[in-house]
Amino acid sequence: MYQLSVWEKESFLAHKDVIIAGSGFVGLWCAYYLKKKCPKMSIAIIDRGIIPTGASTRNAGFACFGSVTELMADSAKSGEEKMLQLVEMRYKGLKKIRKVFKSKEIGYEGHGGYELIAGIQGHGANALRSQIDVLNHKLRKITKKEKTFYLNDEKISEFGFAHVHHLIENRMEGQLHSGKLCQALLHLAQSMGVTVLNAIEIKSFEKINSRIILQTNQAFSLSAGNFLICTNAFAKQLLPQLEVEPARGQVLVTSEIQGLPWKGTFHYDEGFYYFRNLGNRVLLGGARNKAFDEERTYDMSTSEKIQQELEHFLHEKILPGKPFSIEYRWSGIMGVGTEKMPIIKEIQENIYCAVRMGGMGVALAPVIGEDVAKKITGR
Repeated sequence: MYQLSVWEKESFLAHKDVIIAGSGFVGLWCAYYLKKKCPKMSIAIIDRGIIPTGASTRNAGFACFGSVTELMADSAKSGEEKMLQLVEMRYKGLKKIRKVFKSKEIGYEGHGGYELIAGIQGHGANALRSQIDVLNHKLRKITKKEKTFYLNDEKISEFGFAHVHHLIENRMEGQLHSGKLCQALLHLAQSMGVTVLNAIEIKSFEKINSRIILQTNQAFSLSAGNFLICTNAFAKQLLPQLEVEPARGQVLVTSEIQGLPWKGTFHYDEGFYYFRNLGNRVLLGGARNKAFDEERTYDMSTSEKIQQELEHFLHEKILPGKPFSIEYRWSGIMGVGTEKMPIIKEIQENIYCAVRMGGMGVALAPVIGEDVAKKITGR
């Protein structure tokens, strides 16, 4: 039988004021803001992986707040008010990241963002311009810009794209290195006194008097005054009642493209396709809308169907006529639901969750972290 030493019991595994499940962006930002508000608070982050393996270190590294067609679709589905609320949360989150970390620390590059539009010409193009004008007017209070988005079709041929009729530019969008951001957050949290324990899976929890007891896959349990679940798509394993589902996002990275004529982040088809430069390589992800049912999975492997669709998109639109090979393929698991608004609430006394990032965890996590810290501390 595995026996703990007194040193282990009274340090790493001691009772904590707060235990956070999940060491991705949301869990780390929550720990950061809790420590800022209450420096003496004892906090532990628990993760079942060696490193975060949900979506935080497996995404495309976009520092964005939504493309035109995505925001229009969100407005039509959930209403304008919720769409604007989400944009504001994402925009504020990105500003917080830039305030806390230097660009070099997190690999941030501000090359701007674009959206590719295909199949809209003639009267349709005039309608697109009108929609952009309307959206810009609604976003003024958030971005403080007269024109957040604008057409820049002249760059289509400069960038070498094919079968693209319009290009919408957003100069406020950027890109970053997801692994470096996660690592920088981890180092920052640990420097503030946060304990991080890996390879521990929380199997269940129960509240006994003023303590929350967490049963784990190890030969010991943990206890805390407050329990915060930040496992995004995987939260249903602890909270089956939550309205959050897994959505696999698949990614590939090409070999170096000699003379790659563009830099930046790019969106297509309501954001279901997304690509960026990674140096002189192309990182492309998405196509989940080609197989919604198959991609509603916790399986971290890639599928031939989606990978073939991504390669076809590369050949047809992004790199027509250019030779390339694929150097990396991977997937991450996002948390989605019937709507995009994150779930941030107290499940029962002293038990909280912050999940369902909808693929926008990079931008949302800082704002959500601050909100959760206010809920837990009452400050």
